[in-house]
Amino acid sequence: MTGEDPLRDLGVHATGGGGELRIWSGTADAIELCLFDDADPHWITATVPLVRDGNGVWSGSSPLLTPGRAYGVRVSGPPGPGNTFNPSTVLLDPYARGVSRITPGTWRSVVTDEAFDWAGTTKPNVPLDHTVIYEAHVKGLTKLSPQLARELRGTYAGLANNRTVGYLRDLGITAVELLPVHAFASERRLIGQGRTNHWGYNSLSYFAPHPAYASVAAQKAGPAAVLREFKGMVRLLHEAGIEVFLDVVYNHTAEEGIGGPRTSFRGIDNSSYYRQATAGVYVDTTGCGNSLDFSQDAPVRMVLDSVRYWANEVQIDGFRFDLAVTLGRDAMGGFDAEHPLLAGLRDDPALQGVKLIAEPWDVGHEGWQTGNFPDGWSEWNDRFRDSVRDFWLTDLAAARRGEHRAGGTGKLATALAGSADTFAKDRGPLASVNFVTAHDGFTLADLVAYDSKHNLGNGEQNRDGTDNNRSFNFGAEGATRDWRMVAARRRAMRNLMGTLLLSAGIPMITAGDEFGRTQHGNNNAYCHDSELTWLSWQHAGWQRELHAVVAKLLRLRRENPALRPVRYSVPNTHTPSASEMSWYAADGQPMTSHDWADPGTRCLQYVASSTPEVEAPNRVLLVVNGAEHDCTVTLPPHEGVADWELLWTSADDAAEGEMLPVGGEYPLPGPALALFRAVDGVAVDRVPAL
Repeated sequence: MTGEDPLRDLGVHATGGGGELRIWSGTADAIELCLFDDADPHWITATVPLVRDGNGVWSGSSPLLTPGRAYGVRVSGPPGPGNTFNPSTVLLDPYARGVSRITPGTWRSVVTDEAFDWAGTTKPNVPLDHTVIYEAHVKGLTKLSPQLARELRGTYAGLANNRTVGYLRDLGITAVELLPVHAFASERRLIGQGRTNHWGYNSLSYFAPHPAYASVAAQKAGPAAVLREFKGMVRLLHEAGIEVFLDVVYNHTAEEGIGGPRTSFRGIDNSSYYRQATAGVYVDTTGCGNSLDFSQDAPVRMVLDSVRYWANEVQIDGFRFDLAVTLGRDAMGGFDAEHPLLAGLRDDPALQGVKLIAEPWDVGHEGWQTGNFPDGWSEWNDRFRDSVRDFWLTDLAAARRGEHRAGGTGKLATALAGSADTFAKDRGPLASVNFVTAHDGFTLADLVAYDSKHNLGNGEQNRDGTDNNRSFNFGAEGATRDWRMVAARRRAMRNLMGTLLLSAGIPMITAGDEFGRTQHGNNNAYCHDSELTWLSWQHAGWQRELHAVVAKLLRLRRENPALRPVRYSVPNTHTPSASEMSWYAADGQPMTSHDWADPGTRCLQYVASSTPEVEAPNRVLLVVNGAEHDCTVTLPPHEGVADWELLWTSADDAAEGEMLPVGGEYPLPGPALALFRAVDGVAVDRVPAL
């Protein structure tokens, strides 16, 4: 597009005599701005008819449209399939920077003063290969924190508190990924059951922070204070070198299916925002009642504008796009990797350096697209999750039944090396966001304690949540006092976490997994705003030990660039910033095709040698024993290596520093991992942490 964008500056902007509202609707035939009384948000004190230009932008000004003013719009339009206009309904401005809840189901847009002193703080710009994501819920993270003043617990300010920030920094993560913080509402079904949408995947407004996560003082002061508290959180995390990612839900809205709430888009231009079939029937690829239609310009423009706002005005570092396949569906409903929205987010000059992460599936036709997003995007790697769970859990369960499952070792090896079977070679291992758990599904502790979900408390007769957990309870469902079972579970957690943090790709830890939190077998706790989902900060000794293991693994990841390749290596070719990988059997000899195909192969060795551009050369050896018996390995010979130094093993958290010669034997009781670093030859001293 050349010249000035005719759809610029949507929303409210200050003028010399108050403010101007600009709102887009291509189908409406009249729009009226409604201004509300300062004291009574139900009382409309003034109205302003908006005037349409040739591009569908309706605009109008008022001296009353100043910071703190509650406002909305009423929209009229033609009847007919696809349209749902109702001029009696006051709607939210889709671009409002602040929203206020008046009554259950009733909201007002609020003009905000967006001024903020960033005090010279800039984005940390953590390199992608150093990135470690910590997925957390704003409220759940600190609601039970005994170190915070009560009024700060569960708030943006509580997350920004120096005790919380210090905990995150000391753990070693580089980015906090926040579950949805766009203003959201609970579904009518949940409200009728007396429940709430705790996770927040039901967006009401894409430009306003969720007001209920602000401190009580900020909520009372109004949306501008809520926004300042949010920005203050970002600033303090940035000062500590921690990036902030947002989990964003642009695939559907809180307006649900036809007959659901009419709060904004549905009343402004239903046919231009939502994907529909004949007679106005919604095409739902999200399972939430509606899907935004990204074959049309209005939703594409809105998402680009929203992401630009958060990335530039609020200084957000990255975005994880929920059900991102819906964002890439074309007019025929098919997924297009070069969809204008996906390409636009990547190529927009205003978004350069912003990290983009896709949840690469939805529930529509051909909705599973892991590995198919364009260059410049990273993706949640569900194949990694499944391969790692299978190797350490379901394969062990099968072995106890006398079964041998083929392929598990090869799949684990592929996951460790960066999932080259899933992502195109030119995208590299950093296209993969590796995870073993996430907000939905079992926690790490529950993954090793439950074979089945326990979701009766969700009010859906245990029908909700996946049944494909790939979990293993090691002999009893839920809590047990059997010390053998407890020990096996704790080692399994170390194996799972170790695999996650020692694999090529971008690791993501779910908040609380670093100390083994439980949800008592609930694998879909989206509707529980309670101690079931809030993190407990009262920890037993074994939880503190697990936390120390995770912190140590993160330190080892920082210190050893061979664990963090940027590119895939190419055989017989020097590839900068890759890790050249070699695989050995237990006897120290190279793995053969027979070894890979043998379902009895559960013990192998993996050498990764970095080919750095900006860090010192580095070489590590990872020994894997995936069986419940000892495996004595012969440490493999490797060019330039004289000895191997033990850095960590899940079999004994305290074991480290032992020097073993090439060709020496190392007994590893299984199931377990052991990490070594090469000494002498090409190996060098540890690289300082960032």
